[in-house]
Amino acid sequence: MLNLIGKDVALVDSEGSNEKSLYTDRPIVHEYIRELNQASFGTLEDIITVGEMSSTTVENGILYSNPDRNELSMIFSFHHLKVDYKDGEKWTDQPFDFLELKRILNEWQAGMSDGNGWNALFWNNHDQPRANSRFGDPERYPFETASMLAQTIHLLRGTPYIYQGEEIGMTNPDYDDISSYRDIESHNAYRELKLAGLTHQEAMRIIKQKSRDNSRTPMQWDSSRHAGFTTGEPWLQVAANYPEVNVEKECAEGQIFRYYQELIRIRKEHAVIADGSYEGILLDDSEVFAYIRENEEEKVLVLNHFYAGEYTISVPEEWASKASSFLVGNYGERQLASSFTLNPYETIAFRIIK
Repeated sequence: MLNLIGKDVALVDSEGSNEKSLYTDRPIVHEYIRELNQASFGTLEDIITVGEMSSTTVENGILYSNPDRNELSMIFSFHHLKVDYKDGEKWTDQPFDFLELKRILNEWQAGMSDGNGWNALFWNNHDQPRANSRFGDPERYPFETASMLAQTIHLLRGTPYIYQGEEIGMTNPDYDDISSYRDIESHNAYRELKLAGLTHQEAMRIIKQKSRDNSRTPMQWDSSRHAGFTTGEPWLQVAANYPEVNVEKECAEGQIFRYYQELIRIRKEHAVIADGSYEGILLDDSEVFAYIRENEEEKVLVLNHFYAGEYTISVPEEWASKASSFLVGNYGERQLASSFTLNPYETIAFRIIK
């Protein structure tokens, strides 16, 4: 984590309540990064830099990524991936807090926009569970889940990152036994959960949800042995759904990969998505994450439904009454109306005529 490379040199007394402040986002970190920028990548053209930041704030995120400060191009922050922690504890069986997820995403989108900072947008990485399993229902709604999560971040302000396998809908492997996991953190957590009195099944339910190995299984290339990843024995076994979820099958007859391609095309062709302003709307809605992207030429309304079942929202009459056009959506083309019913895990974007 880049924002931990500078520590307070003073020895101070502490009550133990805010120890992170002694080694997180210290002022000298910014000096180190600017020095590195000026001595190396900052002297070159067409270089992009991104820093992983632990427990940072929007204010510091702006300092790290505002181009006028000559530090980084963008940053990864992780607050939105702790919304299924109970009282800050990772190894708990806890549904994700959707309203908290919305609050965090809106805070970072609006704050970084106001301060001319830049977000790296992501759901998945090598330390996180698969987003499809974490935030959706990939068994009943594999395409809808994957495409909704993709569109949610690809139409935000920032640079979206795609982690291997999400573009074909890969999921957590759901191993039944702790011996199938290699991650030492998972083994330590399993032992602690058992010592705390949980049964094997209860402990494994948590491990299946939270293990870092969820995102470290081999890439699923085809339906052959080990999903075509190797003729040897892989470090981790592939997920059991690899005959149905693999690159070969997805490219031949699937929808998820093509949807990612469409989202990338839209970002390239519509400047409003690449660099328009951001405004969060329907902030208190319990099922829909909605926002507006806008520049001088275009205004885009984005609706993302994070749950199964149909759900009706009210759209401001001035938007519904104005001429609007469908931009992209995982249920196909629809017409915007003041009372608008969303399908399970539906995502849809409209261009609102200004």
